[in-house]
Amino acid sequence: MKAIRVDYTPNINGVVQIPGSKNSSLALLAAACLSDETITFKGIPNIADFRVICEMGEEVGLKIKRELSGDVSIDPRWISSTDFDPVKSSSFRTAYYFIGALLVKYGKVSVGYPGGDNFVSRPIDQHIKALEMMGAKFTYHNDYYEVEAKELHGATIYFDTITSGATINAMLAAVRAKGKTVLLNAARDPEVIDTAIFLKTIGAKISGAGTDTIRITGVNQLHGGTHRVIPDRLIAGSFLIAAGVAGGSVTVTDVIPEHLGSCISKLEEIGMEIDVQDNSITASSTGKLIASRIRTGMYPSFATDLQQPMTTLFTQASGKSIVAEKIYPNRFQHVGQLRKMGADIRVRSGVAFVKGKSNLMGTTVSASDIRAGISLILAGMVAEGTTYITGVDHIERGYEDAVNAFQSVGVRIAKEDINYKINNPFYGNARKGC
Repeated sequence: MKAIRVDYTPNINGVVQIPGSKNSSLALLAAACLSDETITFKGIPNIADFRVICEMGEEVGLKIKRELSGDVSIDPRWISSTDFDPVKSSSFRTAYYFIGALLVKYGKVSVGYPGGDNFVSRPIDQHIKALEMMGAKFTYHNDYYEVEAKELHGATIYFDTITSGATINAMLAAVRAKGKTVLLNAARDPEVIDTAIFLKTIGAKISGAGTDTIRITGVNQLHGGTHRVIPDRLIAGSFLIAAGVAGGSVTVTDVIPEHLGSCISKLEEIGMEIDVQDNSITASSTGKLIASRIRTGMYPSFATDLQQPMTTLFTQASGKSIVAEKIYPNRFQHVGQLRKMGADIRVRSGVAFVKGKSNLMGTTVSASDIRAGISLILAGMVAEGTTYITGVDHIERGYEDAVNAFQSVGVRIAKEDINYKINNPFYGNARKGC
């Protein structure tokens, strides 16, 4: 069994170069299928989800190649099928983007039900609503669903809840649909804007991305082009939080500070020093932090993906902090693992109550999703002894090389095989003094 080992590491210090956004990349890779020519992306991270998309593409004729430079080229002209393997396409949540991207060109697409992180079921009701209003028909099977449309037409669509995924999917479908589409109560996430900028680069007619009203006029064809993915604001935020957990100073580079406004404000509120430059942010802490509260929400509110690392930070602040999870109320699987390490946290009705200044102890814990894994790495940095984190595959879905990134700021971390250590009675899971 592979695990990430983290030894007690106070006072970290260093610089982390932030890679391209995972969430934006997954939308862009599907969006490239709308083009009639070759697309080149710069900054696509080489994460597990990307490799699954490459495998899916190979099976249907979509040519995806990572160059020695790191650039990714996509040639959609060789697509011969739109029936994606249900197991592969269920292994990550955003396979549904291929519906919006391929339906208007091929008339039929089938994919597995949304999968990925297992912290909560992933409803797609707003995707279904939007695509049905544009002329699509859904048929549901045991392990996959089919979507058909003789023709997609423009529509005025009001989202009942703000959703980044459905906003992007509807935008993809509308780009080559007949007529005009208006998306109301649309998500304003940077990843939505990034997808819109790319689509406009290759000939789409889109306005309003970044506001709650997006207008799209369908076009008959789209040409090739080159696009650089925005930096991953969630990875950047996690490393800023890490400086608060362990103390010390961390600088994240190649970022867009505006994307991290809510995170920066909250870290300053609890006592950290934040220095914002044009494309870098430095977070510093002496360890003197005060309790606070966060309430997650859609962008620009505090991101649900930073809730889990922030919960770990609150275990080290003075006083009682409150974490209200309003996007995914069940996203608290990491709490049980933190409690195994000694954290004093109670969860009730989508709200976590965190008692600060917990003395954490290293032990073996399990990551249930990407951000839960990061929260456990942060906890391991301040836990006495050694922490082993299983479920490494979840972390690798979103981080190209999390171990190396944390090592760059001085964290004592490595990937190991722990079968021997667990089964050997003379090898403790949490050795003091390590």
